[in-house]
Amino acid sequence: MCARSVKKASDLSLNLQTKKEHFTNPLYLESGRILEPYDIVYETYGEMNEDKSNVVVVCHALTGSHHAAGLYEGDTKPGWWDGLIGSGKAIDTDKHFVICTNVIGSCFGSTGPMSPQPPHQNPYRFKFPVVTIKDMVKAQRILFDRLGIHHVKAIVGGSMGGMQALHFAIHFPKFADSIIALATTYATQPWAIAFNKVAQEAILKDPDFQNGYYDPDVIKEQGLAGMAVGRMAGHISFLSHDSMQKKFGREYKRTDGLYELFGKFQVESYLEYNGYNFTKWFDPLSYLYITKAINIYDLARGFDSLEEALRRISSNLLLLSFKEDMLFRNEEMKHIADILKKIGNTDHTYIDIDSDYGHDAFLVELEKFDHYIREVLER
Repeated sequence: MCARSVKKASDLSLNLQTKKEHFTNPLYLESGRILEPYDIVYETYGEMNEDKSNVVVVCHALTGSHHAAGLYEGDTKPGWWDGLIGSGKAIDTDKHFVICTNVIGSCFGSTGPMSPQPPHQNPYRFKFPVVTIKDMVKAQRILFDRLGIHHVKAIVGGSMGGMQALHFAIHFPKFADSIIALATTYATQPWAIAFNKVAQEAILKDPDFQNGYYDPDVIKEQGLAGMAVGRMAGHISFLSHDSMQKKFGREYKRTDGLYELFGKFQVESYLEYNGYNFTKWFDPLSYLYITKAINIYDLARGFDSLEEALRRISSNLLLLSFKEDMLFRNEEMKHIADILKKIGNTDHTYIDIDSDYGHDAFLVELEKFDHYIREVLER
Protein backbone atom coordinates (compact mmCIF):
# COMPACT_ATOMS: atom_id res chain seq x y z
CA MET A 1 0.00 0.00 0.00
CA CYS A 2 2.70 2.50 0.93
CA ALA A 3 5.49 1.42 -1.40
CA ARG A 4 6.85 4.47 -3.18
CA SER A 5 7.50 4.18 -6.86
CA VAL A 6 10.99 5.35 -7.76
CA LYS A 7 10.87 9.08 -8.37
CA LYS A 8 13.40 11.56 -9.64
CA ALA A 9 15.10 13.73 -7.05
CA SER A 10 14.48 17.46 -7.22
CA ASP A 11 17.66 18.35 -5.27
CA LEU A 12 20.53 17.28 -7.51
CA SER A 13 23.18 18.65 -5.11
CA LEU A 14 22.46 15.72 -2.78
CA ASN A 15 23.01 13.21 -5.58
CA LEU A 16 19.95 11.44 -4.19
CA GLN A 17 19.48 8.00 -5.72
CA THR A 18 16.85 5.38 -4.89
CA LYS A 19 17.59 1.75 -5.77
CA LYS A 20 16.37 -1.79 -5.12
CA GLU A 21 18.35 -5.01 -4.78
CA HIS A 22 16.81 -8.46 -5.23
CA PHE A 23 18.22 -11.43 -3.31
CA THR A 24 17.54 -15.07 -4.16
CA ASN A 25 19.70 -16.64 -1.46
CA PRO A 26 17.73 -17.45 1.70
CA LEU A 27 17.81 -15.04 4.63
CA TYR A 28 17.98 -17.20 7.75
CA LEU A 29 15.98 -15.47 10.45
CA GLU A 30 16.50 -15.43 14.20
CA SER A 31 13.23 -17.38 14.61
CA GLY A 32 14.60 -20.29 12.56
CA ARG A 33 12.42 -19.46 9.58
CA ILE A 34 13.67 -18.46 6.12
CA LEU A 35 12.81 -15.49 3.94
CA GLU A 36 13.43 -16.25 0.26
CA PRO A 37 13.60 -14.37 -2.03
CA TYR A 38 13.54 -10.79 -0.72
CA ASP A 39 14.09 -7.21 -1.84
CA ILE A 40 15.75 -4.26 -0.13
CA VAL A 41 15.12 -0.68 -1.20
CA TYR A 42 17.74 1.88 -0.26
CA GLU A 43 18.65 5.49 -0.88
CA THR A 44 22.07 7.10 -1.18
CA TYR A 45 23.39 10.66 -0.99
CA GLY A 46 26.76 12.11 -1.90
CA GLU A 47 29.64 10.31 -3.57
CA MET A 48 31.62 7.31 -2.35
CA ASN A 49 35.36 7.97 -2.40
CA GLU A 50 37.82 5.62 -4.06
CA ASP A 51 38.76 3.60 -0.97
CA LYS A 52 35.15 3.61 0.34
CA SER A 53 36.26 5.14 3.63
CA ASN A 54 33.58 7.85 3.77
CA VAL A 55 30.45 5.68 4.05
CA VAL A 56 27.88 6.59 6.72
CA VAL A 57 24.90 4.30 7.32
CA VAL A 58 21.64 5.83 8.57
CA CYS A 59 19.02 3.53 10.16
CA HIS A 60 15.37 4.54 10.30
CA ALA A 61 12.76 4.32 13.06
CA LEU A 62 9.41 2.50 13.16
CA THR A 63 7.48 4.53 10.59
CA GLY A 64 10.49 5.90 8.75
CA SER A 65 11.89 4.66 5.47
CA HIS A 66 14.94 4.79 3.24
CA HIS A 67 13.93 8.34 2.26
CA ALA A 68 15.93 10.16 4.93
CA ALA A 69 16.79 13.39 3.12
CA GLY A 70 16.06 15.52 0.08
CA LEU A 71 12.95 15.94 -2.05
CA TYR A 72 11.44 13.96 -4.87
CA GLU A 73 9.98 15.90 -7.78
CA GLY A 74 6.45 16.94 -6.95
CA ASP A 75 6.84 16.40 -3.19
CA THR A 76 6.64 19.19 -0.63
CA LYS A 77 7.89 17.23 2.39
CA PRO A 78 11.57 16.18 2.47
CA GLY A 79 13.06 13.03 3.99
CA TRP A 80 12.59 12.47 7.71
CA TRP A 81 16.13 13.57 8.75
CA ASP A 82 16.64 16.21 6.07
CA GLY A 83 17.84 18.76 8.62
CA LEU A 84 20.74 16.48 9.53
CA ILE A 85 21.80 15.10 6.13
CA GLY A 86 23.02 17.27 3.27
CA SER A 87 25.62 19.73 2.07
CA GLY A 88 27.27 21.41 5.06
CA LYS A 89 24.99 19.67 7.56
CA ALA A 90 26.08 17.43 10.44
CA ILE A 91 26.13 14.40 8.14
CA ASP A 92 27.80 16.31 5.34
CA THR A 93 27.13 14.86 1.91
CA ASP A 94 30.01 16.94 0.50
CA LYS A 95 32.30 14.69 2.52
CA HIS A 96 30.36 11.50 3.12
CA PHE A 97 28.51 8.87 1.12
CA VAL A 98 25.30 8.23 3.04
CA ILE A 99 23.15 5.13 2.65
CA CYS A 100 19.78 4.43 4.26
CA THR A 101 17.88 1.19 3.69
CA ASN A 102 14.23 0.36 4.19
CA VAL A 103 14.10 -2.50 6.70
CA ILE A 104 12.55 -5.84 5.84
CA GLY A 105 9.02 -6.00 7.19
CA SER A 106 8.33 -2.38 6.27
CA CYS A 107 6.06 -1.21 3.48
CA PHE A 108 8.15 1.17 1.41
CA GLY A 109 9.53 -1.33 -1.09
CA SER A 110 11.56 -3.82 0.93
CA THR A 111 9.95 -7.24 1.38
CA GLY A 112 7.18 -7.17 3.97
CA PRO A 113 3.85 -8.81 4.83
CA MET A 114 2.04 -7.33 1.80
CA SER A 115 4.76 -8.45 -0.64
CA PRO A 116 3.94 -11.30 -3.06
CA GLN A 117 4.76 -14.72 -1.65
CA PRO A 118 6.31 -17.19 -4.11
CA PRO A 119 5.24 -19.21 -5.93
CA HIS A 120 1.59 -18.03 -6.17
CA GLN A 121 2.39 -14.31 -5.72
CA ASN A 122 -0.48 -13.59 -3.33
CA PRO A 123 0.53 -11.29 -0.44
CA TYR A 124 2.16 -13.01 2.55
CA ARG A 125 -0.14 -11.27 5.03
CA PHE A 126 0.06 -13.31 8.28
CA LYS A 127 2.21 -15.95 6.57
CA PHE A 128 5.08 -13.48 6.66
CA PRO A 129 7.60 -14.58 9.31
CA VAL A 130 8.23 -12.55 12.44
CA VAL A 131 11.41 -10.55 11.89
CA THR A 132 13.63 -9.07 14.58
CA ILE A 133 15.92 -6.05 14.75
CA LYS A 134 18.81 -8.50 14.38
CA ASP A 135 17.25 -9.85 11.15
CA MET A 136 16.89 -6.30 9.79
CA VAL A 137 20.56 -5.64 10.48
CA LYS A 138 21.65 -8.96 8.97
CA ALA A 139 19.77 -8.17 5.75
CA GLN A 140 21.42 -4.75 5.56
CA ARG A 141 24.84 -6.31 6.07
CA ILE A 142 24.18 -8.68 3.17
CA LEU A 143 23.15 -5.70 1.01
CA PHE A 144 26.34 -3.81 1.89
CA ASP A 145 28.47 -6.82 0.98
CA ARG A 146 26.80 -6.95 -2.43
CA LEU A 147 27.56 -3.24 -2.87
CA GLY A 148 31.20 -3.85 -2.00
CA ILE A 149 30.91 -1.98 1.30
CA HIS A 150 32.74 -4.08 3.88
CA HIS A 151 33.56 -1.34 6.37
CA VAL A 152 31.93 2.01 7.15
CA LYS A 153 32.90 5.19 8.91
CA ALA A 154 29.78 5.36 11.07
CA ILE A 155 26.28 4.03 11.68
CA VAL A 156 23.70 6.51 12.96
CA GLY A 157 20.13 5.90 14.10
CA GLY A 158 17.44 7.05 16.51
CA SER A 159 14.73 5.06 18.30
CA MET A 160 14.37 1.79 16.34
CA GLY A 161 17.24 3.09 14.21
CA GLY A 162 19.34 3.25 17.37
CA MET A 163 18.43 -0.36 18.12
CA GLN A 164 19.80 -1.31 14.72
CA ALA A 165 22.97 0.72 15.27
CA LEU A 166 23.63 -1.05 18.58
CA HIS A 167 23.00 -4.44 16.99
CA PHE A 168 25.58 -3.60 14.32
CA ALA A 169 28.03 -2.74 17.11
CA ILE A 170 27.56 -6.09 18.84
CA HIS A 171 27.03 -8.55 16.00
CA PHE A 172 29.36 -6.94 13.44
CA PRO A 173 31.93 -5.35 15.77
CA LYS A 174 34.53 -4.65 13.08
CA PHE A 175 32.13 -3.15 10.56
CA ALA A 176 31.97 0.48 11.73
CA ASP A 177 34.51 2.90 13.16
CA SER A 178 31.77 4.71 15.11
CA ILE A 179 28.24 3.93 16.29
CA ILE A 180 25.89 6.81 17.12
CA ALA A 181 22.66 5.75 18.84
CA LEU A 182 19.98 8.26 19.84
CA ALA A 183 16.79 7.98 21.93
CA THR A 184 16.93 4.20 22.20
CA THR A 185 17.39 1.44 24.76
CA TYR A 186 19.15 -1.87 25.45
CA ALA A 187 15.80 -3.75 25.63
CA THR A 188 12.24 -2.54 25.13
CA GLN A 189 10.61 -1.97 28.51
CA PRO A 190 6.96 -2.56 29.60
CA TRP A 191 5.95 1.10 29.15
CA ALA A 192 6.79 1.04 25.43
CA ILE A 193 5.37 -2.46 24.95
CA ALA A 194 2.10 -1.28 26.52
CA PHE A 195 1.70 1.56 24.02
CA ASN A 196 2.40 -0.86 21.17
CA LYS A 197 -0.21 -3.25 22.59
CA VAL A 198 -2.88 -0.55 22.40
CA ALA A 199 -2.08 0.00 18.71
CA GLN A 200 -1.96 -3.71 17.93
CA GLU A 201 -5.31 -4.44 19.57
CA ALA A 202 -6.95 -1.43 17.94
CA ILE A 203 -5.86 -2.69 14.52
CA LEU A 204 -6.84 -6.32 15.11
CA LYS A 205 -10.29 -5.47 16.48
CA ASP A 206 -11.22 -3.10 13.66
CA PRO A 207 -13.71 -4.94 11.38
CA ASP A 208 -12.27 -3.14 8.35
CA PHE A 209 -8.97 -4.90 9.04
CA GLN A 210 -10.79 -8.09 7.97
CA ASN A 211 -8.44 -10.37 9.93
CA GLY A 212 -5.55 -9.22 7.74
CA TYR A 213 -7.34 -9.74 4.42
CA TYR A 214 -8.17 -6.07 3.79
CA ASP A 215 -7.91 -4.46 0.37
CA PRO A 216 -4.87 -2.15 0.58
CA ASP A 217 -6.39 0.25 -1.95
CA VAL A 218 -9.46 0.68 0.25
CA ILE A 219 -7.30 1.36 3.32
CA LYS A 220 -5.24 3.86 1.35
CA GLU A 221 -8.41 5.70 0.39
CA GLN A 222 -10.41 5.45 3.61
CA GLY A 223 -7.84 4.80 6.32
CA LEU A 224 -8.32 2.39 9.23
CA ALA A 225 -10.03 3.79 12.32
CA GLY A 226 -8.53 1.25 14.73
CA MET A 227 -5.03 1.94 13.54
CA ALA A 228 -5.67 5.68 13.87
CA VAL A 229 -6.66 5.24 17.52
CA GLY A 230 -3.52 3.18 18.16
CA ARG A 231 -1.38 5.80 16.49
CA MET A 232 -2.92 8.49 18.69
CA ALA A 233 -1.71 6.55 21.73
CA GLY A 234 1.73 6.36 20.11
CA HIS A 235 1.83 10.13 19.60
CA ILE A 236 1.19 10.65 23.30
CA SER A 237 4.32 8.60 24.07
CA PHE A 238 6.38 10.57 21.52
CA LEU A 239 5.82 13.88 23.30
CA SER A 240 6.15 14.94 26.93
CA HIS A 241 3.93 16.77 29.40
CA ASP A 242 5.93 19.97 28.90
CA SER A 243 5.96 19.83 25.11
CA MET A 244 2.20 19.22 24.99
CA GLN A 245 1.66 22.15 27.35
CA LYS A 246 3.79 24.44 25.16
CA LYS A 247 2.39 23.15 21.88
CA PHE A 248 -1.32 23.10 22.75
CA GLY A 249 -2.04 24.30 26.27
CA ARG A 250 -5.81 24.33 26.79
CA GLU A 251 -6.50 25.98 23.44
CA TYR A 252 -9.86 25.08 21.96
CA LYS A 253 -10.71 24.88 18.26
CA ARG A 254 -12.06 28.27 17.28
CA THR A 255 -14.76 26.76 15.07
CA ASP A 256 -16.06 24.48 17.85
CA GLY A 257 -18.30 25.46 20.75
CA LEU A 258 -17.12 24.68 24.26
CA TYR A 259 -20.44 22.98 25.06
CA GLU A 260 -20.64 20.94 21.88
CA LEU A 261 -20.23 17.29 22.88
CA PHE A 262 -17.73 16.66 20.09
CA GLY A 263 -16.06 20.05 20.19
CA LYS A 264 -12.29 19.63 20.40
CA PHE A 265 -9.27 20.97 22.17
CA GLN A 266 -6.31 21.62 19.88
CA VAL A 267 -4.50 18.58 21.28
CA GLU A 268 -7.47 16.41 20.29
CA SER A 269 -7.45 17.81 16.76
CA TYR A 270 -3.71 17.17 16.54
CA LEU A 271 -4.12 13.52 17.54
CA GLU A 272 -7.04 12.99 15.16
CA TYR A 273 -5.29 14.61 12.21
CA ASN A 274 -2.03 12.71 12.63
CA GLY A 275 -3.70 9.44 13.57
CA TYR A 276 -6.12 9.23 10.64
CA ASN A 277 -3.68 10.59 8.04
CA PHE A 278 -1.09 8.04 9.11
CA THR A 279 -3.38 5.12 8.27
CA LYS A 280 -3.55 6.17 4.62
CA TRP A 281 0.19 5.83 4.01
CA PHE A 282 1.42 3.12 6.38
CA ASP A 283 0.35 -0.50 6.04
CA PRO A 284 -1.37 -1.99 9.14
CA LEU A 285 0.27 -5.40 8.81
CA SER A 286 3.71 -3.80 8.59
CA TYR A 287 2.84 -1.84 11.72
CA LEU A 288 2.00 -5.08 13.54
CA TYR A 289 5.20 -6.80 12.42
CA ILE A 290 7.55 -3.91 13.18
CA THR A 291 6.06 -3.20 16.60
CA LYS A 292 6.52 -6.91 17.34
CA ALA A 293 10.19 -6.58 16.38
CA ILE A 294 10.53 -3.57 18.68
CA ASN A 295 8.77 -5.34 21.56
CA ILE A 296 11.05 -8.40 21.50
CA TYR A 297 14.22 -6.37 20.97
CA ASP A 298 16.83 -7.21 23.60
CA LEU A 299 20.56 -6.73 23.07
CA ALA A 300 21.28 -9.47 25.62
CA ARG A 301 19.33 -12.20 23.77
CA GLY A 302 21.74 -14.95 22.81
CA PHE A 303 24.23 -13.92 25.50
CA ASP A 304 24.48 -14.74 29.18
CA SER A 305 24.03 -11.08 30.06
CA LEU A 306 23.92 -7.57 28.65
CA GLU A 307 27.44 -7.13 29.95
CA GLU A 308 28.66 -10.05 27.83
CA ALA A 309 26.94 -8.59 24.76
CA LEU A 310 28.45 -5.13 25.26
CA ARG A 311 31.95 -6.62 25.66
CA ARG A 312 31.85 -7.40 21.93
CA ILE A 313 31.77 -3.72 20.97
CA SER A 314 34.98 -2.42 19.42
CA SER A 315 33.62 0.71 17.69
CA ASN A 316 33.71 4.16 19.19
CA LEU A 317 30.25 4.64 20.70
CA LEU A 318 28.22 7.84 21.12
CA LEU A 319 25.01 7.46 23.13
CA LEU A 320 22.54 10.36 23.13
CA SER A 321 19.44 10.33 25.32
CA PHE A 322 16.83 13.06 25.91
CA LYS A 323 15.79 14.14 29.39
CA GLU A 324 12.01 14.00 28.94
CA ASP A 325 11.84 10.97 26.63
CA MET A 326 8.89 8.98 27.98
CA LEU A 327 9.21 6.11 25.51
CA PHE A 328 12.86 5.17 26.01
CA ARG A 329 13.87 6.87 29.23
CA ASN A 330 17.29 8.46 29.57
CA GLU A 331 18.13 6.07 32.41
CA GLU A 332 17.95 3.19 29.90
CA MET A 333 20.71 4.76 27.79
CA LYS A 334 22.68 5.56 30.94
CA HIS A 335 22.44 1.89 31.91
CA ILE A 336 24.34 1.00 28.73
CA ALA A 337 26.99 3.62 29.53
CA ASP A 338 27.29 2.40 33.13
CA ILE A 339 27.94 -1.17 32.01
CA LEU A 340 30.48 -0.04 29.41
CA LYS A 341 32.30 1.89 32.12
CA LYS A 342 32.14 -1.11 34.46
CA ILE A 343 33.73 -3.44 31.89
CA GLY A 344 36.50 -0.95 31.15
CA ASN A 345 35.31 0.35 27.78
CA THR A 346 36.90 3.80 27.47
CA ASP A 347 35.89 4.44 23.87
CA HIS A 348 32.35 5.59 24.52
CA THR A 349 30.57 8.85 25.33
CA TYR A 350 27.17 9.25 26.93
CA ILE A 351 25.33 12.60 26.74
CA ASP A 352 21.87 13.33 28.10
CA ILE A 353 20.45 16.13 25.95
CA ASP A 354 18.64 18.85 27.90
CA SER A 355 15.27 18.66 26.18
CA ASP A 356 11.66 18.77 27.37
CA TYR A 357 10.24 17.84 23.95
CA GLY A 358 10.00 14.08 24.49
CA HIS A 359 11.00 11.09 22.38
CA ASP A 360 10.59 12.86 19.04
CA ALA A 361 13.31 15.36 20.00
CA PHE A 362 15.73 13.26 17.94
CA LEU A 363 13.67 14.20 14.86
CA VAL A 364 12.84 17.78 15.81
CA GLU A 365 15.47 19.46 18.01
CA LEU A 366 18.44 18.80 15.77
CA GLU A 367 20.27 21.94 16.87
CA LYS A 368 20.66 20.44 20.35
CA PHE A 369 22.75 17.48 19.23
CA ASP A 370 23.85 17.77 15.58
CA HIS A 371 27.25 19.16 16.62
CA TYR A 372 27.99 15.97 18.56
CA ILE A 373 27.39 13.91 15.43
CA ARG A 374 29.49 16.31 13.36
CA GLU A 375 32.39 15.97 15.82
CA VAL A 376 32.36 12.17 15.56
CA LEU A 377 32.26 12.21 11.76
CA GLU A 378 35.01 14.79 11.42
CA ARG A 379 37.54 12.95 13.55
